[in-house]
Amino acid sequence: MKKRACVIGYPVAHSRSPLIHGYWLRKYKIDGEYVRHEVKPPEIDAFLKNFANGSFVGCNVTLPHKEAAARNVAKATDVVRALGVANTLWVENGTLHGDNTDVAGYLAHFDDTIPGWDANTRHAIVLGAGGAARAIAYGLKMRGVETITIVNRSCERAAQLTNEIKIEANIAGFGDLESLLSSADLLVNTTSLGMSGQPPLEINLKNLKTGAAVSDIVYAPLETELLKQARERGYPVVDGLGMLLHQAVPGFERWFGVRPKVTKELRDLIVADLLKGAGK
Repeated sequence: MKKRACVIGYPVAHSRSPLIHGYWLRKYKIDGEYVRHEVKPPEIDAFLKNFANGSFVGCNVTLPHKEAAARNVAKATDVVRALGVANTLWVENGTLHGDNTDVAGYLAHFDDTIPGWDANTRHAIVLGAGGAARAIAYGLKMRGVETITIVNRSCERAAQLTNEIKIEANIAGFGDLESLLSSADLLVNTTSLGMSGQPPLEINLKNLKTGAAVSDIVYAPLETELLKQARERGYPVVDGLGMLLHQAVPGFERWFGVRPKVTKELRDLIVADLLKGAGK
């Protein structure tokens, strides 16, 4: 019987997950299907409670349902329990399981782009205090980064993040950022600033430590102004698209039984789709 998986969210029409998983289904000649499935917020708890009895073997979860996914799974990974959000669900022996693959996806993309980066990263600055910041800060701590500074407009929200995921981190406002850059080995933007249709991320990298890496989870545009400025100043950069591709790997393996590879061909497919969208 054909296995079916989906991505759930509201809205969900923008998701590029069907392109990614559809590519892998064709590449590995698997009789499967991956579709978008819109679920409105008032309906999400009922949808997930009945998920194990439905026609899908699993799903990806996008905004605004990641917290609901975490509280509705019967079995959660340690990462889900630590972060309180899940983005990958699967049914096993009639039981709904949940994982958060954003952490592994971000780290895998970093490992591919800058091998050995973690050996040289003592201080990381994370811009933002939302769901992505939560996953990335947790992942950086897992990799042994000694000092993490969360920079956010609301210091209270940043402190709440560190308390909830139980990590030690420094808290600062954007007004402090310029003075912090001289000691940073890694700068990560996890906010939507700089994304197409969003306000710009106004930051000057002139004080950034020599050799520091710069990462942006925004992938539309693929090269944000932050990454462009970093590249022009000679810093190694890590774009946001790889995280999207690598976080998809564990789910596909759970649902369809094959561990797929993130290849240049797949990346080129998604880049072409991003460029097509930018031209509309």
